Parts: sequence; structure tokens; C-alpha cells
Amino acid sequence: MTSQSFKLSTAIAVATTFGAGAVQADTLRLLTWGGYAPEEVVAKFEEQTGHTVEVTKSNNEEMIAKLRATRGGGFDLAQPSQDRIAGPQEEFGIYKPIDLSKIETSLFIPSMLDATKGNTTVGGDVYGVPHVWGTSGLVVDTAKASMVQDYTDLCAPEVAGKVSYRLKRPTLIGFAYSMGLDPFAAYGDAAAYEEIMSQVEAKLIECKAGVKTYWGGGDELMGLMRSGEVVASMAWDTGGWKLNADNADITFVAPKAGALGWVDTFVLPAKGKADDAAYAWINFVMQPEIAAMITAAAGNFTASNGADAFAADDLKARYQASFPAEAIDNIKWYPPVPAGLEAIEGGVLDRVKAAK
Repeated sequence: MTSQSFKLSTAIAVATTFGAGAVQADTLRLLTWGGYAPEEVVAKFEEQTGHTVEVTKSNNEEMIAKLRATRGGGFDLAQPSQDRIAGPQEEFGIYKPIDLSKIETSLFIPSMLDATKGNTTVGGDVYGVPHVWGTSGLVVDTAKASMVQDYTDLCAPEVAGKVSYRLKRPTLIGFAYSMGLDPFAAYGDAAAYEEIMSQVEAKLIECKAGVKTYWGGGDELMGLMRSGEVVASMAWDTGGWKLNADNADITFVAPKAGALGWVDTFVLPAKGKADDAAYAWINFVMQPEIAAMITAAAGNFTASNGADAFAADDLKARYQASFPAEAIDNIKWYPPVPAGLEAIEGGVLDRVKAAK
């Protein structure tokens, strides 16, 4: 996108948001994560729209606590993860519905927009649209373990003693999908979910002899992969790309069963006072060139359609190699976790850990 076309597109976005009359300049009180509102992006937005932005950096727990304490007041736009929207809305009523007619939906990767709309719908209303996202899947030394293409390939004899993963819920979910099961579809049925987890438990115990170690922290995994002690592991995409910068043979692979994805969203707090500025911000930062600036600051990609083309060349190459369009559309996005399921998962993880 040229500079001229970008400015024209921004002008259209502002006109769409505010209508034909004079644009009112408001202060946008933004509750967000570190890196999601870089100073240079804020400056461009303020210059081109006339709005000002007050940024408060936070995390999921603090965001929900702040909005609960004020019943949705104090901020005009917030960015909780998509699994922190439906439950808090049903229980506390801290958000207001998104008016999708004010969102330039063409700026979003369609599958991500559809998934987030589905996971944040309460009572027929949509409460969130996607922004920054990331996944966990496989990090593979392709020179030594090219056959590892799915989670259960970590159990293959060819890589026995040289694989690793965490004993955490992403491993349970990933193995379930790789085994042809659908754990997210069973979220509303505790008995069905327990049956799926029992099959995963048996598989992980069967595979245990081939595991080098269960990694606990990112630095530990990085060391294992760099030393060659581990040639394939479950891990996150940015970790795989970081390793790729040091060793071209190691990279992130989106599993055949689907990478497991998280999304940080845009939501409107219930008592926000600057909705027009909030919609203007969403439409502004989802433009590909601006989205690429956020990726550079945050380290993760956004749901902006085509923003990877504006990323740094090395990061763009890694992203495009790991995520062709079909891999993007196959991501399994984490929905809200119903009560009781974490206890089922905890029991499975404890038994796998204790198994001989």
C-alpha cells in the first residue's frame, strides 16, 4: 500500500466511523498489553484523526478486575483475550456489544474474525473482534526430524529420546486433535470431555518412554533445541522463529491437526464514553502497514489481512513458511473453559507425571 493510498484509506475509515458531519475529537482511554499501542502508532493516529490516546498497560487478570470494579467504566477500549469475554459478560455485564457496521471487516483475516465473533457472542450479540494472536504447535529440527508433522509424531520411534513437551493443557488439547478427537466440541459435556482426556492420558503414558524431558520454561527448551538434545517439541510460534534466526534447520511447524491459537481482542467496556474514537482506533491499527508496526513492537502478528507483507523480511519469511493460508484457517482457537474441566485436566496431568 502506498503512502497516498494509506492516507486515503484512513480518511475513509474515519468518515465511515463518524458519518458525514464534522468529526468530534475525543480522548480514547485504552486498556491494553505492552507493545500493542507503540508510541509511533499512537502519534500517527492522533495526527490523522484528531483524537488523543491515553494508554494503560495491563494483563488479563488486571483488565477484568478493573472493569469489574467499575462495572465497565474508566476505559473506552480494552484488549482481553477472547476466552475472557463471554464468561465475564454473562456474570458481570462489563462490556457492550460491538457494532460490526462500524468495523472495516475487510481488514481482518476472515477465519480469525469469524472464530472470535463466535467465541465472544453472548445472547446473540458479538462482544469482541480479534487483534493480536499467537499459537503453539511444533518446533522441529527439520534436518533431523522432518517426519514430525503432527503432535502424535512426537511418539514416533525415529525421534525416541529426543523429544520434549510441557505437561500442560495445550499438550492435552493438541494430542487430542492429533488423535482425531475434538476436545473443544466436548466443552459443554463434562462426561464426553473426560472420555477424550482418558484417551489422551493413555497415549501420553504410552509415549512417555520416548520423552527426553518435560520442559518447564522457555529458556530450558531453547537450550535443549540448540544443543541438539531435543530435535522436536511442542512450543510456541515465536520461540520457533527465534531459534530459526540462529539455526535455519529449526523452525515452527503448524501441525496437521491444527496449531492451537490464542487471540487478544478489542472490546468496548460497558460504560465507555468514546465509542467513535474506539472504532476509529480499531480501523486504524488493523490497516496492514500499521499492523506491521505493532508486530514489530509486540513480537506477534495481528489479525490484519495482508500485514505480513509489511513485516521485516526475515520475520515475514518465517511466518509465511509456517503459516500458509490453509494452516491459518486450520488453527484451533481456544474458547472459554467451562467450570470443572480444569480439574479433569489436572488429574490427567498428575497421572501422566506419576506414571512409570
